[in-house]
Amino acid sequence: MNAFSFLHVEYLLQAAVWTVVLSLVAFVFGGVAGFVIALWRVSPNAFLRGLASTYIQVVQGIPLLVILFVAYFGLAIAGFKLTPLVAAGISFAIYCAAFLGEIWRGCIQAVPKTQWEASECLGFNRFEQLTKVILPQAVKIATPPTVGFMVQIVKNTSLASVIGFVDLSRAGQIINNSTFQPFTVFGCVALIYFCLCFPLSALSKHFERKLNVSHR
Repeated sequence: MNAFSFLHVEYLLQAAVWTVVLSLVAFVFGGVAGFVIALWRVSPNAFLRGLASTYIQVVQGIPLLVILFVAYFGLAIAGFKLTPLVAAGISFAIYCAAFLGEIWRGCIQAVPKTQWEASECLGFNRFEQLTKVILPQAVKIATPPTVGFMVQIVKNTSLASVIGFVDLSRAGQIINNSTFQPFTVFGCVALIYFCLCFPLSALSKHFERKLNVSHR
């Protein structure tokens, strides 16, 4: 049995970096896809609305673990061998796209209908309505829930350990198996998660307070 040491803390910090990397990959690629889905959800085109709605319902109805298994093991059977990071990144991006798309769709629709009507009276086409009038207002509404969702993504990265991705939680399990000091090990893991998530939570509350003040 090995004693818990600074080397173990260093290993946890290295794993925390990979947790952040996976979170960023998920948010960036999932955010791009989610933005497209949100626009499709509010599109006047019924086909695009139906396609986006179907995607959201399917992805939200499947556990993230199942998506991870399909991306890593399922694609390997089909001849596409992915690394744990790539498989986890694809899975989380798919997952994020569905939830961010729905969050942002709600934020776009939260902009008063009169804003659409006023911009139409000014002769704006739909693209100009979105880019010059609707989206700038929707961004303010969307910031708090988006930052809050990022916190959930950081914590959900622990699920990627089932396909061999060594994130912060998995690193804690590995160290605990060699030191048998669960309180110390997972206490450090919890502290690092707190350091990652607390600033995001505080930022979300800050934006929410600013939004509430601006609405008064």
